[in-house]
Amino acid sequence: MQSLPPWPTELRVNAARTELTVRYDEGEAQTLTAEFLRVQTPSAERKGHGARNVIGGKQGVTIEDVRPVGRYAVRIVFSDGHDSGLYTFDYLRELGEGRDTLWQTYLGELEAHGLDRERPGTASVSPSS
Repeated sequence: MQSLPPWPTELRVNAARTELTVRYDEGEAQTLTAEFLRVQTPSAERKGHGARNVIGGKQGVTIEDVRPVGRYAVRIVFSDGHDSGLYTFDYLRELGEGRDTLWQTYLGELEAHGLDRERPGTASVSPSS
C-alpha cells in the first residue's frame, strides 16, 4: 500500500508578514520567505505561455493574505498586488524541499539576465539557461 504524502495542518504568516510556515501532519515544518514564494509564483507571469520568466525586484515584498482554494491550494496575496498564483499543497511542499537549490538557481538567473532583487524587471529564461 502506497503511503500518502504529508498533508499541511497549519499555514502561518509571521508577524512581519515576510515568511509563511507550513506545518505537516507528520511533524515537519517548512518556512518559505515572501520573496521566495513571490518569485516562484505558479502564475502565468512566471510560467509564461511557452517560456519561463525570471522576476526581479521582489526583495521587499510581503504577504498580505493567504486564502484557501478548495481543499488543495491557497492563493497568496502579496504587497505588490500579485494574487493570481494558486499554490497547491503539493507545490508548497516541492518549494520547501527544493528551497535551497531553487533559490540559488533564481539568483543565478537574475545575474545572467542583468536583473537583481531590488529593481523590478522580468526576463524570459530559455530552457538551456
